[in-house]
Amino acid sequence: MDQERGTRMSGFEVAAIGALDEWRAHHGGFDAARSRDGRRVVDHELTMQYIGLTANALEPGEQAGYWHAHSRIEELYVFLTGRGQMALDEEVVDVGPGTVIRVGQDVWRTWRAHPGSHGELRWLCIRAGGEPLPYAPDDSSRAPERPMPW
Repeated sequence: MDQERGTRMSGFEVAAIGALDEWRAHHGGFDAARSRDGRRVVDHELTMQYIGLTANALEPGEQAGYWHAHSRIEELYVFLTGRGQMALDEEVVDVGPGTVIRVGQDVWRTWRAHPGSHGELRWLCIRAGGEPLPYAPDDSSRAPERPMPW
């Protein structure tokens, strides 16, 4: 199975994006002009329909270098290691391990790894659009009679 690039299997795919300390070695983006070290666009590797995912790493003191906003897409930033800051419109929020930030449509954002961070700022950015999600999943089924595989 080719976990590096994602392998299509009946109804699901598996990809390995590497351990957190390997993320900085990734080089990617949505196109050549927006590619940088420390970014991997996972949804370009898997057949994702409704969500997108990037794995990101910035060196201490490094910043995005641009602002951006989405008119249709909502983003969820999940910070895993390091310390940094995220600017959201006119506010600056400190981020670190365990910080989760939802950013709605038309909110301007940018981020940086704090210069004094003890290690890289690493995070996942999950993008989604389309229909609002229900409060609780209303399209699931349960099979209590199905035996566990382990």
